[in-house]
Amino acid sequence: MEISTEEKILNAAREVFTQKGFAAARMQEIADKAGINKGLLHYYFRSKNKLFHAVFYEVFDQFSLRINEVFGADLPLFEKIEAFVDQYMDTLIANPALPSFMINELNQKGEAFVKELMSRKTKPNPLPLIGQIQMEVQAGRIRAVNPFHLVLNMLSLCAFPFIARPLFQGIAQVDDETYLKLMESRRQEIIDFIHNAIRA
Repeated sequence: MEISTEEKILNAAREVFTQKGFAAARMQEIADKAGINKGLLHYYFRSKNKLFHAVFYEVFDQFSLRINEVFGADLPLFEKIEAFVDQYMDTLIANPALPSFMINELNQKGEAFVKELMSRKTKPNPLPLIGQIQMEVQAGRIRAVNPFHLVLNMLSLCAFPFIARPLFQGIAQVDDETYLKLMESRRQEIIDFIHNAIRA
């Protein structure tokens, strides 16, 4: 089945944004990869920002669906934490430009961007996980942690290395291949760190 021009553009954009990041990506390169001229690209998406928005929300919606399945699953807490980290790291490794884009949008638009995200039909709902953490604390199966801090720690441990990627690579003097291998191995580091931090 032949894919539409818009799908070709989104596929090409996703690849270029992943390789180059938002700032370094060029509309001409995206047009070339999609096999169309730049004028047609601008007909579908008037600016690079609009195109990245389209890519971002496609990934955001898919991620929200998967992560909500994890949050609502009938799993022990430690398995749920592992599943969350796996899903989040998979998404970040496949789309490393997303965290920096989100930070930029938050800095520029603030609450308006949050409202935009929360108006989506599909959005992350961590409340089942938060409730489960509270029950585990009350039962004495994990130490007395604030569930909101725990969720924030999980998010931060996954996302920060992608936000700070250029700084880290510059300081540590590692190339892209080494960095991505490090991110693959990091998921287990995060899981072990969180598990050790909350064990009773």
